[in-house]
Amino acid sequence: MQDLVSPAWLQAQISAPDSSPIRLLDATYYLPNEAKDAAALFEAAHIPGARFFDIDKIVDATSPLPHMLPTPEIFADAVASLGISNNDHVIVYDQRGLFSAARLWWMFRVFGHDNVSVLDGGLPGWVEAGGAVASGAPTPAAAGHFHAGFRAGLVRNLAQMKANLASHAELVLDARAAGRFNGSVPEPRPGMKSGHIPGAKSLPFTELLQDGKMLPAAILRAKFAGLGVTPDKKIVTSCGSGVTAAVLTLGLAVAGLPQGALYDGSWSEWGGRDDTPIEV
Repeated sequence: MQDLVSPAWLQAQISAPDSSPIRLLDATYYLPNEAKDAAALFEAAHIPGARFFDIDKIVDATSPLPHMLPTPEIFADAVASLGISNNDHVIVYDQRGLFSAARLWWMFRVFGHDNVSVLDGGLPGWVEAGGAVASGAPTPAAAGHFHAGFRAGLVRNLAQMKANLASHAELVLDARAAGRFNGSVPEPRPGMKSGHIPGAKSLPFTELLQDGKMLPAAILRAKFAGLGVTPDKKIVTSCGSGVTAAVLTLGLAVAGLPQGALYDGSWSEWGGRDDTPIEV
């Protein structure tokens, strides 16, 4: 299964009469300080047949942290209500190019669904390639049948991240901008400390992209290798709230490297506590 697909590939699959079922999901997420309504923008313009997946609503509602993973049951009910079944090929995209779509790609993988791909370049790339755009609210979907498992190995929690401070068993890659990583600029969320997890290495997710599209696999491998990533090295990705960390995770997969795990709480958790050491 391709982790990343092009607009040309998607157009060919949609028009192929004997292609396997494809389900499109817009997984756009905007930061609180951007003052944009992703759902409203979806209704204004989306790929025909797509439905909107709200990363901020399909969550663990018991956690005070933003968009934490829901339970497998909540995820299964949510995607089934969007018309998705286990035999479907799910294509996720976002309105920016490549930002939050990778988070939903990772979520599907966590919950046992490997038949999922990210549209390279997202909606802008689709439009640039001549793809059609629809507007308005989509008609209600016929319910799908989706069973979700749970791959704990793809997720890291606070206790595991603290244990890694002593074991150094896993290399942590931080997807935030360099200024946030080194503490020279404040965090966008109030109450967050500045800096990074001790021992982590900085790899802003934007360094894996060009014009909203993922760089070629060979260039990705070189960037990862420069940070000490090897095929036998265990990796954990992190960011501000577990969204752009998934861009690094996707980049690892596209580069042909082990996907590793993602720290779901990320800096929203680590940087908001008094019992977590910080480097600047």
